[in-house]
Amino acid sequence: MAQVSGTTDTYDLVGIQEDVEDIIHDLSPTDTPFKAMASRGKADATLHQWQTDALEAAGANRQIEGDDASYATAVPTVMLSNYTQIVRKTLIVSRTADRVRKYGRDRETARLIVKRGKEINRDMEYALVRNQASSAGGSGTARSSAGAESMITNRVLPATSGAGTTPGYASGVWAAPTDGTASGAGSTLSEDMLKAAMELSWADGGDASIIMSNTYQKKVAATFAGANKFAGNTVNISATGKGSVIGSVDVYIGDFGEYRWKLNRWMRQSTVLLLDPDHIEVSWLDRIKPVELAKTGDADKMMLIGEFALTMGNPDAHAKIQDLYSA
Repeated sequence: MAQVSGTTDTYDLVGIQEDVEDIIHDLSPTDTPFKAMASRGKADATLHQWQTDALEAAGANRQIEGDDASYATAVPTVMLSNYTQIVRKTLIVSRTADRVRKYGRDRETARLIVKRGKEINRDMEYALVRNQASSAGGSGTARSSAGAESMITNRVLPATSGAGTTPGYASGVWAAPTDGTASGAGSTLSEDMLKAAMELSWADGGDASIIMSNTYQKKVAATFAGANKFAGNTVNISATGKGSVIGSVDVYIGDFGEYRWKLNRWMRQSTVLLLDPDHIEVSWLDRIKPVELAKTGDADKMMLIGEFALTMGNPDAHAKIQDLYSA
């Protein structure tokens, strides 16, 4: 069939109205599981401090009747600290850009404030879970808050990674862990490594209930012997016969309790963290808020800014597996 001669079609028209969806599709991930799990605390100085204590080891306690008392010297508490870190995002939008009609938003300033806020949250999560050292900074250097990898000293190292170090806390700062040379089967995450890390936390009195890792190590966990017993099986979950195929480890039940495995896309692939949520706090010196900056022309300037420090309570409540092989 051919078009009849003289037919006016869309190719001839002038002034066709635009067809643009009134929505903006943004697929960027915004999940921050570590920050979401942490309690919210308050900091009153750029050096945020807290104390830990420990009971004497349990032992035989038998006393003679009528005996006079003797006195042991009490062990003092231990003072730990972390520096606050300033996080900031800025934006500048012309007056005209906010006034013109747009698809998917009313004011460009409002869109960018929301976007920058999500970006700050991701930057915070990145700092909280990684191997960042703490630093007092200076007039020309930014302060930094130590990350969880640096603050957790209960660790399990693969057999092929003897060179990996976790210096921990000394002289008022948390040093960054250093990686060894993870390679081969000896550095692949195993169930024995996971159990060893669980025992370290439990032995010190921790009640770790969260395993956190990037995707690579969680996929390795799906190959554990216990998981393999159910891998590929279909389990009916309703009377309709519909089911789910098991292919992952979301909950690990072992000798030291039940652990929920949480993915964290901002963690390093070479690390697995075992966390006790009761000993994790984000201590805020100043909550994130938008601040209008001085107007110097035909545009509005804004800054989102906040200041925080990671407080790991008693770091011995947690454990980690460090320097694992990852492709």
